[in-house]
Order: sequence, then structure tokens, then C-alpha cells
Amino acid sequence: MAANNKRPILDVHGKPYNRTAMILVLLVGTFAGMLMQTSLGTAIPTLMTSFDINLGTAQQATTWFLLANGIMVPVSAFLVTRISSKWLYWIAYTILFAGMAISAFTPARNDMWIMFLVGRMLAAIAVGITMPLMQVIMVNIFPAEERGAAMGLNGLVIGLAPAIGPTLSGWILDKNHHIFGLLISDSWRTIFYLPMAVLIVVWILTPFLVKDVLPNRKMKLDISSLILSAVGFGIFLWGFTNVSSDGWGDMKTVILPILFGVIVIIGFVLRQLKMDDPFMDVRVFKNKQFTMTTLSVMMAMMAMMGVEMMLPTYLQNVHGLSPLDSGLMLLPGALMLGLVSPIAGAVYDRVGARRLAMVGFTILAIGTLPFMFLSSSTPDVFITLLYALRMFGIAMAMMPLTASAMSAVPQEEAAHATASNNTARQVASAVVVALLASVTQDIINNNEPAKHLQVTNPLAYANDYLQASMKGFHVSFGLGFGFAVLGIIFAMFLRKGKLIAGSTNSKRVDHEEVEMEAK
Repeated sequence: MAANNKRPILDVHGKPYNRTAMILVLLVGTFAGMLMQTSLGTAIPTLMTSFDINLGTAQQATTWFLLANGIMVPVSAFLVTRISSKWLYWIAYTILFAGMAISAFTPARNDMWIMFLVGRMLAAIAVGITMPLMQVIMVNIFPAEERGAAMGLNGLVIGLAPAIGPTLSGWILDKNHHIFGLLISDSWRTIFYLPMAVLIVVWILTPFLVKDVLPNRKMKLDISSLILSAVGFGIFLWGFTNVSSDGWGDMKTVILPILFGVIVIIGFVLRQLKMDDPFMDVRVFKNKQFTMTTLSVMMAMMAMMGVEMMLPTYLQNVHGLSPLDSGLMLLPGALMLGLVSPIAGAVYDRVGARRLAMVGFTILAIGTLPFMFLSSSTPDVFITLLYALRMFGIAMAMMPLTASAMSAVPQEEAAHATASNNTARQVASAVVVALLASVTQDIINNNEPAKHLQVTNPLAYANDYLQASMKGFHVSFGLGFGFAVLGIIFAMFLRKGKLIAGSTNSKRVDHEEVEMEAK
């Protein structure tokens, strides 16, 4: 992946630039933003206490982030086409910093929770720009034969950052720390302070090191498409975020928003199909390989995010671990993901996505199945090993699938393919977090002991409530296992070998046999 020394690498203005320095700035900045996706997972019990809210409400810190992120990602295709890479990143980092600051400085009162969520949503809007933009840039600045390895680097952000978020939060919440002589407090606010400090440095460097590497053109903003996209995905995901607090039977806040959102999304899709210059070109889904790869990516994200968000709460509420200890138990898995992602991307350059995805999803299913039978006495080291095994499987599947999805379409369609793929990814993440949080909370509510036992027999009440919690977590982990199995099924429909995108179509390169061009 080293730059070609025989001739300089040029941006769209014909000027040479340092590709390594640019990628480093993009990776660090986007990493700081992606940390926000899961960094509050370990802090959920702390937020429940600080703001005096229940589990379902506290999970909104994640679900509303994913909601806003899911709304913004479809817009990224237009923004990438219309605004220069350098200034689009700079604007996104500015919004990201503002969102983090709002959440960090929100007063810890129940009536101020909405302010906290506003900050989360602003940060999500920024991540909804930086994440797909980095993916499009990787596709454009690296040749096709190096794309798998490039997507492996991309995986350090979209995979490792969400995975390491809970561990970092647990370390912060455990006790005071000193870094370079500065006191780092044990407040949940510090979860925002550290990425904000990194972001300031990136914000300063961006105008100097990030270059315009994507061609831009004047594209008229289709207001109708923007409204349909925002309203459709927003209301659809909002309905799912309400499930954890209102239940599946609530007509006004759950059922009607989901149904109305689906109708509006269908209208959005139909409008894009009729446009000569679509806001987000959903025609990429006519490509069977792209569609099946995207479905597989969705299953990987749902399997990862579901357990990722529920496991810290399980470890703290059932095993009685501190935020730090629960975060440390997830650290080997996060490191496993970071280690394997670049390797899996490089292996994809040789063997393609189908084999790696099937092996990855199989390992993921094997690592998830035992979670359905965990108890309060399950050894912590066993949970750590299982989690690391799961993340190994996710890394084996995720990066090759992402590279394959981008290689399934012509390079000139990369922005729309990235927007479509990431929209599906974020919708899947938002739905699964809301789904598992609601299922867990509902089962706990339906099985919790009578309140009078708190006074008459506190020990019996504590034991019965623990058993109710275990039932909820078992079902949520079981759903995670189901997503892994679906991933295996979808992976079976992928073509063998590696896809190399051409100017008008994609070619499949199999090291065992050479086949004709694939549509």
C-alpha cells in the first residue's frame, strides 16, 4: 500500500500530496467520531443513575445516535458530489466537536436528558458524513488490486472504534487517572473530553493535510428527495427507538411511525428510480452481488452491535463488575478485531469475500451460541474468550464484505454505493439496538418479582430479579446468534473469488478458475 515512488500522487487539481499523512488524519478523526457510537455502552448504568432514567431511556443515547446517523448517511452521496473533500471533512469535524461539547456539558438532571440527546444527534450527523466519505476516498485513491488492504485500514475505524469504545469508557469511569500530568476524572463527561481533545488537533491539520481527491460537480439539491429521505428514515428509526420505553403494542409512538416510515422510504426509492441524476442512486441494488453483500454486512453489524451494547450491562448488573472491569473483559475482543481486520482485507485481495465471509459467520455463530446459556456464575475469562472469538469472526467477514460491495459497482458509482451500503448498515444497527433493548426490558418487566418482596423478603426479591434479568439477556443473545446464522445463509449466495471494479462493470477474479465478466 505504499505510494508509487516513480511518480507523485496527485489530487484533482493536479497537485502532489502526501497520501499517508492524509489517510492518518482521516483515520484518527473518523475514529474519534466512531467512538461515539458505542462508547456509552459501558456507561449506561452510570447514566441511569446520573439522570435518574431507566434502561430503555438510557439506551436512547445509542439508538438516537444511530437514528440521526441513519438519516444523514443517504445525504452523504450528494455532499460528496457537491462539496470538496477537504472542506466537507472540516465542516463535519466542526459539527462533531459541537455535538460532543453539548452532551459533555449537559446538566445531570432528568429534564435535561433531551439536551444530551441533541448533542448525540449532532455528533451522529457528522459521523454520517465522515464515515462514508472516508470509504469513498479509499476506493478512489487506491488501485483495485490494493482495495482489500485499504478497506482493512477502513476497518480499523468502522470496526475497532465501536469495539474499543466500551473498554475506554470503563477505564474512564473506574477512577481518576493522570495523562501527561493532567487529571482525568471518573465522570461520564470525560468520555467526551478525550475525543474532543483529539478532534481539535485533527481540525487544525485538516486544511493542510487533507486534499481534494474526489471530483466534484454542480449537482442540484433535490429538496423533495432530501425531505423524503430525512422523514422516511427518521420516523422509521424513531419508531424503533420508542419500543424500549413504550413497548411493541403502542400504536402512536411505535407501530404508526414504523409503517409510515416504510411508506415514505418506498416513495423515496421510487423517486430515485425516476430521476436522471438521483439524490442517492438506489439502482446499485440491481447488482445482485452488491445486494447480497450488503445484506451480509447488515447481518454482521446486527450480530456485533446487539451483543456489543447488551454485554456491558449484563456484566455490570448480573456479574456485579465495575465499568472498568466490564470494559477490560471486552478489550481482547476489540484488539482481535483491530488485528484481524487489515489481515482479512489483505487476504480478500487473494481469495475474495465468499470463503472469508462463510468462515467468519460460522466462527461468529459458534462464539455467540454459548452466550444464550450464560449464568451469574459463568467465569469471566470464559466470557472474554467467547467475545474475542466473536470479534475474530466479525473481522473475518466484515472487511472482505465491505471491499466486495465497493468492487461490485463501477468506481464512478462508489459514492452512491457507499451511501446505500452505509445506510443499510446504520439502519440495521439502530434497529437491532432498539430491538434487543426493548426485548430485554420487556422480559425483565414481565418476570420481575412483586414489589412487596423488597420489604418482606429482600434476598428473594434480589434473586428473582436477577433471574428475570438473565431471561432477558438470554433472549437478546439468542437473537444475536440468529443474525450470525442468517449471515451464513446470505454468504452462500456470494460469487466466488475477488471482484475488481472496472469502468463499466465488475470482473470476478478467481485464483482457481477465470470466469466471464459479471454484471
